Amino acid sequence: MTGKPDPCCAEEAGAPAPARLWTVDEHLADVLADVAPLPPIELQLLDAQGCRLAGDVRADGDLPPFDNSSMDGYALRTADTVRATAQYPSVLAVVGDIAAGAGELPAVGPGQAARIMTGAPVPPGAEAVAPVEWTDGGTGTGRAADSMGPATEGEELRVLRPVAEGAHIRRRGSDVTAGDTVLRAGTVLGPTQLGLLAAIGRGTVEVRPRPRVVVLSTGSELVPPGEEAGPGQIHDSNSYMLTAAAIAAGAVAFRVGGVPDEAATLRAVLEDQLGRADLIVTSGGVSVGAYDVVKEVFADYGGVDFRRLRMQPGKPQGFGRIGPGVPLLALPGNPVSAYLSFELFVRPVIRTMLGAPDVHRPVVRAATTAALRSPAGRRQFLRGRYDPAAGTVAPVGGQGSHLVGALALADCLITVPEDTTALPAGSTVDVVLLTD
Repeated sequence: MTGKPDPCCAEEAGAPAPARLWTVDEHLADVLADVAPLPPIELQLLDAQGCRLAGDVRADGDLPPFDNSSMDGYALRTADTVRATAQYPSVLAVVGDIAAGAGELPAVGPGQAARIMTGAPVPPGAEAVAPVEWTDGGTGTGRAADSMGPATEGEELRVLRPVAEGAHIRRRGSDVTAGDTVLRAGTVLGPTQLGLLAAIGRGTVEVRPRPRVVVLSTGSELVPPGEEAGPGQIHDSNSYMLTAAAIAAGAVAFRVGGVPDEAATLRAVLEDQLGRADLIVTSGGVSVGAYDVVKEVFADYGGVDFRRLRMQPGKPQGFGRIGPGVPLLALPGNPVSAYLSFELFVRPVIRTMLGAPDVHRPVVRAATTAALRSPAGRRQFLRGRYDPAAGTVAPVGGQGSHLVGALALADCLITVPEDTTALPAGSTVDVVLLTD
């Protein structure tokens, strides 16, 4: 007998079972299983920019809604210009002026023309529009004009060349026909899509809203950028980096930086932010430090599970719901760990809430330009630079989870599997692309 407890009987002896180590894939699947696209809402057009359509949009009418002129010029009958030349122009009587938005239109008969502006409706009887440059502009000179003069009583127009039927007329429905599906569900609404919706007369649109993400960074050592850091203090980079990442992923983000390691303060901040959050993201306070109050505060809410993952960096992670059921992801405090965790776990949540089809970053295969080492049993994520032309990827900086300088140079993550501890240069690896 050695007096040491038998490891086979430790559980019977009351010793706590070792904490489970989650794989990256298990944790991500568990997180995504608990979130869904946000319910559709009706928004004014400009408020819907950046959102995805909740359903197909069909046109109620034709676009353009009527035949209209694409040029400043004269609406006329084509038969009157068949033999027109600069030497022997066709002479037509000008019977009226038609401005954009005109309601009452003069009829154009044989030997007649109507002055017309760009966008104005084509009058009855007219078959084409002669640009002003093809006429003398009603000046009586018989020479090509570059503008139209003011209307005069009894004005005559000289047309200097033949005008084909339909010339310079934008036909009704030539862009969109009533009943056409003009935008499909899932389309991201940018300037041109919003312009189309306005053109077909839609003042509002049903969309999946952009999730409202509150980003909190915790730590009594944090001071805002722009202020001098005292002894033992560092500038808060996480809240800026993660807020920017949330916006880039498509969210509306609110930054709450530098929450000190005080349970009462953190609790008050959370209560204040819950009302405007579809998702809360915290960084810091999820490891085993004596001052890691995040776990303590979240324990009061219940429903937040803190885990250790088989990954490096970013081993400690937290996920659950707090308050009225708001999803929360608690990320490590080291900047590289926080950013990698965001890309791997938070970004897919935001994209899921958006109803986006592209939830995950694209992954390509590439040959590494250097030998790589990785701890056994951990999925290693190294920062790298990807060369698509060469099909290679080069590591950037070291493995430390504090190396933000190297992180800023990276455009991808090099993945080394859990069961691999070393790879020679030239090995083919999975590469997660970080550029949009």
